[in-house]
Amino acid sequence: MDYSSLPFHPTMEKIVDLLRRKTQNEDPIFFRLMVSYYFCKLASMMRCSVQIAETQKIPINMYAINLAPSGSGKGHSINIIEDQVINAFRHKFLETTFPLVAERNLAEIAVRRAQKNASDQDDELVRAQMEFEEMGALLFSFDSATSAALKQMRTKLLMAKAGSMNLEIDEIGSNLLGNGEAIDAYLELFDVGKIKQKLIKNTRENVRSEDLFGSTPTNMLLFGTPTKLLNGSKTEDEFYDLLEIGYARRCFFGFCRRRLTRGGQNAQDIYDIYNDAPSIKFLAGLADSLGMLADASNFHQIIPMKKAESLVLFDYQLHCQKIADQLSEYDEVQKAEIAHRYFKVAKLAGAYAFIDKSPYIKISHLQNAIAMAEQSGDAFVRMMKRDRPYIKLAHFLASTPNPLSHADLVEDLPFYRGTEQQKREMLNLAVAHGYKHNIFIRREMVDNIEFISGKSVPETDQDQIIVSASKDITTGYSTHRVSFTQLHNLIAQDNFHWVTHALRDAYRDENHVIPGFNLVVLDVEASVSIDTAQLLLKEYKFLLHTTKRHTVDDHRFRVIIPLSHTLELSAKDYKEFMHNIYDWLPFDVDRQTSQRARKWLTHKGKYWYNDGLPLDALQFIPKTKKAEEFRTIISTQASLTNLERWFLNNTIDGNRNNQLIKYAYALIDMGQDLPSIQNNVMALNSKLKNPLKENEILATVLSSATRKFHTKGSSS
Repeated sequence: MDYSSLPFHPTMEKIVDLLRRKTQNEDPIFFRLMVSYYFCKLASMMRCSVQIAETQKIPINMYAINLAPSGSGKGHSINIIEDQVINAFRHKFLETTFPLVAERNLAEIAVRRAQKNASDQDDELVRAQMEFEEMGALLFSFDSATSAALKQMRTKLLMAKAGSMNLEIDEIGSNLLGNGEAIDAYLELFDVGKIKQKLIKNTRENVRSEDLFGSTPTNMLLFGTPTKLLNGSKTEDEFYDLLEIGYARRCFFGFCRRRLTRGGQNAQDIYDIYNDAPSIKFLAGLADSLGMLADASNFHQIIPMKKAESLVLFDYQLHCQKIADQLSEYDEVQKAEIAHRYFKVAKLAGAYAFIDKSPYIKISHLQNAIAMAEQSGDAFVRMMKRDRPYIKLAHFLASTPNPLSHADLVEDLPFYRGTEQQKREMLNLAVAHGYKHNIFIRREMVDNIEFISGKSVPETDQDQIIVSASKDITTGYSTHRVSFTQLHNLIAQDNFHWVTHALRDAYRDENHVIPGFNLVVLDVEASVSIDTAQLLLKEYKFLLHTTKRHTVDDHRFRVIIPLSHTLELSAKDYKEFMHNIYDWLPFDVDRQTSQRARKWLTHKGKYWYNDGLPLDALQFIPKTKKAEEFRTIISTQASLTNLERWFLNNTIDGNRNNQLIKYAYALIDMGQDLPSIQNNVMALNSKLKNPLKENEILATVLSSATRKFHTKGSSS
């Protein structure tokens, strides 16, 4: 059986579709789990159970953890279900059915006690009724409880032989820690609805009550927003501890981080949704149908599973166990959740059969339940991908528009705690995470206070390069997004002016620059030849074109390099960004061209493309960890030339020979004589962390350089 494409319960899907439309939330996960929970709740209130085999009967109940972001329609959808779907069932159950069934069972208790105590049956009935009433009214659901109150309510249900205990906590992220006592008790109550009594001292004022044997089904719905529950604090730790000690195998899960909305709606569409006559009729009919299930004749239904259906369930059990066995021994929580899905499926299939008024569980009910279990498992996997605090810190900084101090972070983030060293380490890890996930984090000192900011930066689409061009120096600029490989169509024309940013009102000056660029332009004026520039930048993608002043003897050209990411920088930061690149380059360029509004003149000269990698923009962004590390390296290499620094910083054990040869070729191209080339190559090799041996350099690097030197000399 293909478990990935099984159908969901048809009545449930009708309700889910209605809820999606009314809440304008296209994601069905939250609503499916919620409806399934209420189906199980109704069946358990009527004390229905599933007969899997002759020796195994299990009560129908459900534990569900359902998380969705704010605005997903959680409260609205629950109100619809409670007020328009199960309202008739609730009213009939509380007002008629439960009192009737309880009265019958209290009479049985009175008979049993009278026989045991040799007392009057009527007196025992009065005492049982008083005891029953003193335990308070039956709650159809409750959002908090003490352990003592749970046991008292359970005793009331045992006396009535009806109803279930239904713990339903909203905003679980805010209320988890305050409900630890109830949640701990529910861990024990799940399987068959039993819990051990607490031994208390028996006194005249505090008489230990009779221990009634039996089971009481329990249901639990914990719902809220992921951000409140999985917030990196003690709440999150407690939640994952609960999963580990047993809630993972007991619960169905719903989990989504973003609300999926339906676009293109207008006010009339929303009005029609709220006043949709077929939907209103469907809900009314469904409420009446569910209300009929609250009849006393439906109490203690045992819904059997025939052999064919049992084989489907056991096949699914073996399928899940096989998957669980393939997981690592360190994935104990995931293994437990997968291995016990079949047990939750049996309970849910029974609830579907009860809702459908079916006398037995059909294969379709099992398929519907398996579909829910599989979707729950997917949600559980996403939930278990726990973001570490430093990851949450990185994404929090990326979502915050203004720089924050450390005091701000302590106040805003429950997980930003610990010693100064621990917080500093968390921030460093956040920076490292951000670097790998397109988030750059900046740190800046203002009046001796460190301010931290972050921003998500998209990777550059090489077919969406930003340029603005005009025939006029200042006005008439139109902005285009073009493919980098087609950039020559602009550059190789005469008398066009262009910039690397979009411009507001088609006007070129600093005040009209719209932040956002993904190109850098390097203006080279006779500091290096075209051949050498191409050799040195060989690993990068670029477009090189000659300018008007270019000659055979004096090479004047521009190198246009696409960036790995599209950045938005202020004028000040852009200038610093460009100077970081100038310092990184192996040759000199015009350093007076570091303005965002800097315009470039096109020229119908020669051009060359090189296919390589875009330039890693993140390492040059001012006030970031990468840029700080780069500036530190530059300061320690002040005595080196740009060319020496370039090769020193780009040479590792695997490319030493090749890099030294390229260095020698660059020196040849710059016009150095052979002894100077030999001395400079040896000097650079000595500065490497793991220098090559001198005889290896003589046999390979300098041998190739000598041949290149003489070849160039003869050709010139």
